[in-house]
Amino acid sequence: MLPTLGGQTALNITAQLVGRGTLEKHGVELIGAGMEAIERAEDRGRFREVMADAGLETPRAGYARSMGDARRIAARLGFPLMIRPSYILGGGGTGMAHDALQFEAVARRGLDTSPVSEILVEESVEGWKEFELEVMRDHADNAVVICSIENLDAMGVHTGDSITVAPIQTLSDREYQEMRDDGIAVLRAIGVETGGSNVQFAVEPRTGRRLVIEMNPRVSRSSALASKATGFPIAKIAALLAVGYTLDEITNDITGQTPASFEPALDYVVVKAPRFDFAKFPDTSRRLGSSMQSVGEAMAIGRTFPEALQKALRSLETGHLGLGADPGSRRWEKLAEEQLIEVLKTPSPHRVVAVGEALRRGWSPERVSRLTYYDPWFVHQMAEIVELREELLIRGPQDDLWEDAKRYGFSDAQLAFLWGRREESIRRGRRARGIRRTY
Repeated sequence: MLPTLGGQTALNITAQLVGRGTLEKHGVELIGAGMEAIERAEDRGRFREVMADAGLETPRAGYARSMGDARRIAARLGFPLMIRPSYILGGGGTGMAHDALQFEAVARRGLDTSPVSEILVEESVEGWKEFELEVMRDHADNAVVICSIENLDAMGVHTGDSITVAPIQTLSDREYQEMRDDGIAVLRAIGVETGGSNVQFAVEPRTGRRLVIEMNPRVSRSSALASKATGFPIAKIAALLAVGYTLDEITNDITGQTPASFEPALDYVVVKAPRFDFAKFPDTSRRLGSSMQSVGEAMAIGRTFPEALQKALRSLETGHLGLGADPGSRRWEKLAEEQLIEVLKTPSPHRVVAVGEALRRGWSPERVSRLTYYDPWFVHQMAEIVELREELLIRGPQDDLWEDAKRYGFSDAQLAFLWGRREESIRRGRRARGIRRTY
């Protein structure tokens, strides 16, 4: 039985079958990850102990099985606090508590949500940068990082609800290599014998302090993104590793020559944008948090972050053609400054578009970064999109602007909006200049 390919549900069912003795009764063997490894990763308390033994730092915390335990831990750590239930899917039951009243509600919900009635109460890392590594290991202890992923939103927003970027953009090579070593060390410490796992980190922007947040000893939603972003078939190779192959024995599907033990190298940027459908859930808060609310996502590939971001935003089909330069952006132009500040401070599906409006008004990237907790590098990249938008609007369809527009991800429809022309006319003009799509 291979429990690591069925998501969180498969792990929970596996735990129940092992607990009841069903697998032992029928002579079923777990491959890929044994029950001990699953418990080390999924039990928040044991995970912290294993990380400490491996010399890896995690947030200060304690785990509780009752409200009394939870209150004692909260008194020791102080607010704000993050509550994380054990054995949960999609961040269900997790939440932030900034005071005792919030803590009572979130902790009680977490205990009710966890299948084993256990929560981890930990120091808040809200506002820190969030990173993920998709790591794979075989039974010979060969390990590779398939994909590195960076969240646009800071810690406090579930990865599934955040715009994410691959590969990591804002770490130095030294910082990345240290994180890579930590990711592989986590896999070994937990004891995942073969297959892929997802390791999540938080990094304090000012000091660079790095913490291990959690790991999923299974393929996950991020694994699907990593597979598509790199062309590395994670599920297929995980299955082969589970039955005895090693990474150096499996041929890379893309190159047809190199083995799977070679880490994918990306000379392009991938952006994933989540899709929400609040119309079907009218009573749900639009504020994003640690429990996932998105119902899908769009992935875009570009040579640069601006190009990939614009392509991802219009792929959502929510009325935006990119970061502005479309009819949907007009609603943000009507916001008063105080309203715009509030939108930027509050994590929501529309915040990235509001960033474009703030930059259009001339707000500095540093100010926008402080309000949103977006890394300054990303905000400066968005500012370049906005600067080119203004140049396109003022100068019109000058020959020297067409290629720049396409490199920054402006679609024919966006150019038609800016220049007051029909999209078919823009397309003909682009083709007449020899500018065509390539793949």
